[in-house]
Amino acid sequence: MERVLVADDQHDVLESLQLLLKNEGFAIDVASSPRAVVEAVQSRHYDVLLLDMNYARDTTSGGEGLELLSRISELDQPPPVVLMTAWGSVELAVEAMRNGGCDFVQKPWNNRNLIATLRRNVERGKAKHEQQRAAAAVMRELGEARETQQRLLPDLMPRLAGMDIHTAWLPASEVGGDYFDAIPLSETSLALCIADVSGKGVAAALLMSNIQANVRAFSRVDRTPSDVCAQLNRVVCENTAGQSFVTLFYAVLDVRRRTLTFTNAGHVPPVLIREDGCLQKLSEGGTVLGLFPDSAFEQAVTSLSVRDHLVLMTDGITEASNADGEQFGDEGRIAELLMRNRRLTSQQLKDTLLDAVASFCRGSLQDDAALMVLSLL
Repeated sequence: MERVLVADDQHDVLESLQLLLKNEGFAIDVASSPRAVVEAVQSRHYDVLLLDMNYARDTTSGGEGLELLSRISELDQPPPVVLMTAWGSVELAVEAMRNGGCDFVQKPWNNRNLIATLRRNVERGKAKHEQQRAAAAVMRELGEARETQQRLLPDLMPRLAGMDIHTAWLPASEVGGDYFDAIPLSETSLALCIADVSGKGVAAALLMSNIQANVRAFSRVDRTPSDVCAQLNRVVCENTAGQSFVTLFYAVLDVRRRTLTFTNAGHVPPVLIREDGCLQKLSEGGTVLGLFPDSAFEQAVTSLSVRDHLVLMTDGITEASNADGEQFGDEGRIAELLMRNRRLTSQQLKDTLLDAVASFCRGSLQDDAALMVLSLL
């Protein structure tokens, strides 16, 4: 049974409406003052509120009704409000709709029209409530998905003698398609990975979780980066049928030999900043994962020195835009920043880069972003 709160300061109007609405199968509560209306809505669920626009303090302007309507609209999940007054005007009706009213009825009312108006708004309210429940359920699910995705990322970076790693993960929405990992292969070697799935949201997050699981499954001391990328490419092709793709950088760091063997599958080239001021972009590899199942990937080897920094990032950082449409990665901005701050620790360099991109785009990243900074000690 739909419950209606009828608000009017005239006793005869309340009696008449109670009789009419009860005969139509409504459950009725009444209120004769603005304060009683607010208290009733706060304490009980109503399917619709039939609200008079004028009370004893002001009988013609509708000002009290508009003020009361504003207070009701600020409450948590207010009912649909049908407004009623004998002093109607186009201006008053427009203002009432702006303040949160759903419909407008003039006194004296037509019984059939009034009942139809109430039933119509009861159905609208139920539909809106159901949409809100569904949206809340989606937000809960997204929150759970975000927590799950965060658990898939490494809580702590592996600690090998002679190196230090710091990371950041910044999804543009509740879940994201960016991923990084650092996987110990031996006492002196480490697999490094950073990736970016095309698209955003749950679909991208699901594919990324699959990539993460397969990276860990394929990462072995006896498997080269080019082999790992070839295997991952076949997995992505099978899972997406060409409907999505993944950019990925995969490398094996040998701390003892101070070498980095890597393959870049269409990803933003990581930057190696040398202690002496030289800069190297790591772009050798092949195309993105997921387009061609038989793609082959090259690999390259570079040497490392003490106090070198390796910076891996996704395009959420390089393509972050400011109000003028400029991208953070334009005009060598990132390279210049990294070179200028190459004496910092890995954590300091990570924080400096994040602060710079946040300042550039005023804290509003348009895409998922991930960052990893590794330093040789």
